[in-house]
Amino acid sequence: MNYKISFQERAKLGMEILSKQSPVTLEKARAQAERLSQASKSKVKKHL
Repeated sequence: MNYKISFQERAKLGMEILSKQSPVTLEKARAQAERLSQASKSKVKKHL
């Protein structure tokens, strides 16, 4: 990773990466949040 990058260059690079990603619907985001929530709960149970 290039650490000698300015904040503006980093922001521009981030925007380019985001523009290449496919759009996410609110339903998909909620489903992913629920799935991750369930996964984190199951991990807690395994450690106990």
